[in-house]
This record gives sequence, structure tokens and C-alpha cells, in this order.
Amino acid sequence: MGTQLAAQLYTVREFTRTEEDIAKTMKKVRELGYEAVQCSALGPIEPEALKNIVDNEGITICATHTSYAKMQDDPQAVIDEHNLWGCKHAAIGGLPGEYRSTEGYSKFAKEASDVAKRLAEGGLTFSYHNHSFELERYDDGRTGLQILYEDSDPAYFNSEIDTYWIQHGGGDPAEWIRKLKGRAHIVHLKDMAVVGNSQRYAEVGEGNLNWTAILDACEYAEVEWYIVEQDSCYERDPFESLGISLKNLQEMGLS
Repeated sequence: MGTQLAAQLYTVREFTRTEEDIAKTMKKVRELGYEAVQCSALGPIEPEALKNIVDNEGITICATHTSYAKMQDDPQAVIDEHNLWGCKHAAIGGLPGEYRSTEGYSKFAKEASDVAKRLAEGGLTFSYHNHSFELERYDDGRTGLQILYEDSDPAYFNSEIDTYWIQHGGGDPAEWIRKLKGRAHIVHLKDMAVVGNSQRYAEVGEGNLNWTAILDACEYAEVEWYIVEQDSCYERDPFESLGISLKNLQEMGLS
């Protein structure tokens, strides 16, 4: 099974605060074996400088996390930056707080569909990254995540399913990925372990998620980019954690 693996730079956000840090981090990520990254939580850097750094390391920017406000207020700037980087997937990291109600989810689904359409006109996809709060069930019997995908325009409003957070919210990551076939261009691969009585982030393959089912679902859904993320790495250096996840995924048959 041929795939495209990438590292979500939020994992190493403590090492991307300056332009110099970003250059060093891109080099280390490339040395681990990753040929692509998702840019998120970077410190101040000009778009051209970022392009020079990734070009020098032979790294593809496969996706970003971009401010929803910027997408709304200046979509052309978002389009221009992504085209400069050769990146077509722009995602947002979560739902703005003012939309977190039954009516709010539906309102956001419709508004964001319009924003996504404008980005699509510039060659980009818009994707929504979930946490677990979207799996709260509301008065109409639907979860917030159901509302987002049922009330949005499937032609423009896409998903960035985060496997850990779906599991954390009591959902089935594989089921959600399958359900969103055609809208699941990018996914976040993140594992969950249990220590004592607490859920903890883990390197992919080191926790308890059903990776056979998840990766089968990704193949079914025709996922384009498999993006490794780990919010906290606890005892390990986050670069080491990214390396372990990459090795484990390669042993699972990904490349």
C-alpha cells in the first residue's frame, strides 16, 4: 500500500519559535526520514523564507493549520501563500468558541462552506481538525461533529480526522474516516495509551488504537496525506517520538 507520510510540526512547536529554529527543525525532521510536513504553530517567518528552507531540505509542505479569521478576512493571501509553497490543503485547528452550540455548529458549517468555496476557487481544499468536544450530543440527537459534516457543503467542507481525539470522545476513528470518503484528504495519526487511569498521547503503534482498522479505512477513503502528530511526548524528546511513529507506520506497510 503506497502512502504519503508527513510530520505535523505542532509536535515540535517548542523548536519552531524563530526562523533559525524552523530551519534546524526542518533539517532534523528530514533526517528522521520524513519528506513532508504540516506547518502549524510556527513562529514569525516570511512565506518566502519558509519556502527557501523547505526547498533546501527537499521537504514538501503538504498541509497547514491556518487561522479561520485569516481565511475569512483575506482568503487571497491564504491562497497566494499556499500556492507559493506548492501546498493545496489548508485546515483549521478547531471550532472558534462562539460557535459551540447546536445553532452555532450549523451556522459555522454553512459559513465555513462559503469560505471553503472561495479557497477552492484558488485551488485549495479546506479541512476541519476535530478534538473530542465536537462529540458532545445536542438536543437534536446529533453530535457537534455530525452537525458540521451534515450541514456543510460536502463539495468544499472537508475533514482532518484526528484519530486520538475521536477515540477520546468515545467515537470510532475508522468509522468516521470511512464515513467521510471523498472529504478525507488528510488525517492526523495519533495514538492513545493508558497510564494508571489516565489517557495519554502515544507514538503511533505504541498505544491502544486499532491501526489495522484505521489504515484500512484511510485506504478506503482515499486519504492523500497521513500526518503524524503527538501533542505531548512526556519522557521522550519529540523528535524521537516522531521517529518511532514513522518506523512503526513503515512496519505497518506505509511509506
